[in-house]
Amino acid sequence: MSKGEGNQSKWQGRARKVAGKVNLAWWLEKLGVPLLITALVASCLILLARRELEQFPVAEAVITGGVLLLSMLGIAWLVARRHFESPDDAMVRIEASMKLRNSLTAARHGVTPWPEMPERIDDGTRWHWPRLLSPVLAAALFLAASVFLPVSAKSDPNAGPLDEPQAWKDIEADIETLSEEDTVQEQYLDELEERLEELRKQKEEEWFSHSSLEATDALQKAHGAEVENLERNLRNAERALNALQKHGPNMAEGARQRLLNEFENAVRGMENGAMKPNQALLEQLRELDPEALNNLNPEQMEQLRDAMKDAAGKCQQCEGGGGGGGGGDEWLDDLLEEGGGGDGAEGPGQPGGEGPGKGGINRGPGTAPGVLGKLGGDVETGDLEGLEGKDLSRSLPGDLLELQDGEHDIDKTKVGPRAGGQVAEEGRGGDRIWKDALMPDEKKALKEFFK
Repeated sequence: MSKGEGNQSKWQGRARKVAGKVNLAWWLEKLGVPLLITALVASCLILLARRELEQFPVAEAVITGGVLLLSMLGIAWLVARRHFESPDDAMVRIEASMKLRNSLTAARHGVTPWPEMPERIDDGTRWHWPRLLSPVLAAALFLAASVFLPVSAKSDPNAGPLDEPQAWKDIEADIETLSEEDTVQEQYLDELEERLEELRKQKEEEWFSHSSLEATDALQKAHGAEVENLERNLRNAERALNALQKHGPNMAEGARQRLLNEFENAVRGMENGAMKPNQALLEQLRELDPEALNNLNPEQMEQLRDAMKDAAGKCQQCEGGGGGGGGGDEWLDDLLEEGGGGDGAEGPGQPGGEGPGKGGINRGPGTAPGVLGKLGGDVETGDLEGLEGKDLSRSLPGDLLELQDGEHDIDKTKVGPRAGGQVAEEGRGGDRIWKDALMPDEKKALKEFFK
């Protein structure tokens, strides 16, 4: 190889390297913005997938990311291709930067021989790495953050089923308790079960939402009110029957009538309530005549009372209500003291005396004395009372110190008509401030007169 051919190959190789360098820079320039935007969108999608999906699809994500990356590389190459340089263009860039005065172009066309290549070639370009690598590093940072940031998935595949609200469990336990031995009629329990199933049909993530908890609270309160009403009516009916059976002949007519009314109200409340006792017990209570209890078999009455006690006990065991209505038979002793004897004497609890009474079946004993401590004397609230200030040294001007009742000292001497007096002299001094206001014609006449 001759010396000229060696110089030609060296300059052409250098030109190809410069052209590749320029073309790579244009390609990275066009790739930066799309790569950054795509990486940001992909990071958001990865975070959403890690949160929403039970198991992150790694293989699908890698394949999709590879396809997107190759697509962006191809699109960026197509866009940057318009700015690519050929080796001939790069050779022109070199001779312009090194001020070779078109010697390379002339040698390429065979006009002059190829010059010797110096040790240092200046192609007039340099890498601006912060500008080129910033989008690439930012994209890598976004993707790494979306992969390695800790994110809690909504549904953990290793976790067990979501625990339902405690109120649902309480209502379900009440349904099982009331279903035993047909404590209440099945219609109410079926409706309650249907409403509970409607709440369960929601998505698990909505079980503890605000609307779901409000509906659960309303259902639990309504169920608790029905349980308490049924328990109270059962206990009232059972107590009234017990009192009428044991002490009916010895009771006063007023007390006996109150017990009959209480029994009828209790039965009516059980009939009208949404939760009713079992049909057999309700029919027995409807057909029972409380005024003819002595004609009934004591064993049957005992069985009826036991059935009502058992039903009330089941209601008391429920989580939704039933605070307990058993209060003993002390109220019965007070009732007998109130109406017993038949002698017309005023017993404890009757109106007409001072102090608290013992109460009755339809009213309380009155206000209990000394609830907040020992009672004091009467302070005569509402009476007007004057206050007397002892220390007058602390009084201020305008303070009211004393009020007295008195009469005006009136001069009662009769006085006749009197002269009002006469004017002694005319007033003077007005001339110091008096100024005459003359009309224009008057001023003109005065000027003519005093010329």
